[in-house]
Amino acid sequence: MRIGMVGLGKMGANMAKRLIDHGHEVVGFDLGAEAREAVAAFGAATAATLEEMDAQLSEPKVAWVMVPAGKPTDDTVARLGELFSAGDVVIEGGNSNYKEAAAYAEQLAAKEIHYVDAGTSGGVWGLENGYCLMVGGTAEAVAIVEPIFVALAPKDGYAHVGPVGAGHFVKMVHNGIEYGLMQAYAEGFDLMRAAKEFDLDLHQIASIWRYGSVVRSWLLDLTELALRPAAHIENIEPYVVDTGEGRWTVQEAVDRSVPLPVIAASLFERFASRDEERFADRLLAALRNQFGGHAVVTLSDVHGGDGPAGGGEPAAGGAA
Repeated sequence: MRIGMVGLGKMGANMAKRLIDHGHEVVGFDLGAEAREAVAAFGAATAATLEEMDAQLSEPKVAWVMVPAGKPTDDTVARLGELFSAGDVVIEGGNSNYKEAAAYAEQLAAKEIHYVDAGTSGGVWGLENGYCLMVGGTAEAVAIVEPIFVALAPKDGYAHVGPVGAGHFVKMVHNGIEYGLMQAYAEGFDLMRAAKEFDLDLHQIASIWRYGSVVRSWLLDLTELALRPAAHIENIEPYVVDTGEGRWTVQEAVDRSVPLPVIAASLFERFASRDEERFADRLLAALRNQFGGHAVVTLSDVHGGDGPAGGGEPAAGGAA
């Protein structure tokens, strides 16, 4: 099958290579010449514009959109809608909000172009291990492009999960769960790091937990890699980004009155990691000092002062 791959970043380029390795033909489009050259090196045809890509595709034309959510995806889907014809298929595999899928499908349906939303998980390891694919769309549309999904996914790693929007919805929840799992690992290892009296080897523990432990998982495999001495985790800033899916998951939980305390807490922890000011924590310390006379630590204390300010020992009966 011949497919246009729109967006040749880490995911798009690796997906293009996996498709070629499984016997498909790929026409890669990216605004960056270096990205196009990289996929050309392993056998992909390339295009400098969507128009050039379109000219190299055969009917039914198929394009996989793998660009950032928002305006880049909006613009790409709109332009493909102008170039493609009835019976062609646009697969949208970025982390778009599932609510946008219906609008894309409706926009393309005006010309009888199929739209498929493909939640895609696997990251940079997907080239070797395959990509878990959660696909939404009509049965007719999915059947046309199913050979692509079979090639990209590992055995039993692909499913048509429902109508348009279902793929992105399932992927959104998947990423929310991912937030919670990673937070749990991070907190557990932080607690063990704090137990100085045992002088625990965190890398060793991550390694043995991978075999037979109830908490073993691929994320634990990655934890073991991150804790290897050569990885120098001490050089990484404790600043954790979120890319939208966790927020959307929590918002959906609010809208549907479904309690997600673990996922919500993990999202808020990411926000906290980026706050250098930590105003709330400063106010908490000040309030404890106000009502109970509890000691506060000033910046001069942290950077070489004489010790905590605010009266030393907490007042009798002080709380919190």
